[in-house]
Amino acid sequence: MKPTIVLVHGAFAESAGWNGVIQQLTAEGYPVIAAPNPLRSVSGDAAGVSALVSTIDGPVVLVGHSYGGAVISNAATGHDNVKALVFVAAFAPEAGESIGFLSGKFPGSTLGETLREVPLADGSVDLFIRPEKFHHQFIADVPADVAALAAATQRPLNTTALNEGSGEPAWKNLPSWFVYPELDLNIPLAAHRFMAERAGARTTVELPGASHAIPASEPAAVAETILRAARSIA
Repeated sequence: MKPTIVLVHGAFAESAGWNGVIQQLTAEGYPVIAAPNPLRSVSGDAAGVSALVSTIDGPVVLVGHSYGGAVISNAATGHDNVKALVFVAAFAPEAGESIGFLSGKFPGSTLGETLREVPLADGSVDLFIRPEKFHHQFIADVPADVAALAAATQRPLNTTALNEGSGEPAWKNLPSWFVYPELDLNIPLAAHRFMAERAGARTTVELPGASHAIPASEPAAVAETILRAARSIA
């Protein structure tokens, strides 16, 4: 039985951002689910993915992009059928660390200056990337018309998700694979390298000239890394 690959998108994106990756994975015969990610809180979003994993028979590879890495680090806990984690330009927090902390641990992120804030009634704030900043900040290595569509369909990250500390991460007990871009303006390259080394990644792939949204801009490279993880548990 080939493992089911569960893809978890990150902030300022949505599940369709995985489309190019999904095409390549399904062409290799792997079942794929692009899980919904509300981007509300690490614990709540992880609980939703965990519930989904509970309904899957057979082995699972969990894949997270950006904030989705924090989600899969928590969602895998307690599931013996999760056999591998793949971090795609993603956060891999230690217990107690937030993605906000990790994004500022090393210099280089310019995300903060591009954000538009939408205050909510519960006191939290939804964060969007301003449309005129989206192409350069998030997905510089695709055509402008593609970036414009992604900007219009982006889903906001809530400040609770930004600032909530992670639980004990599953990457301490599960094999992990990391693929990340050289020119990430959301998560500094030094942070990617630090997290991959700390997690003891089986494979680390650094994509020259790529921007943060590599599921959309580098689907072949992202899919190949996921396939390496999937084949390792076959």
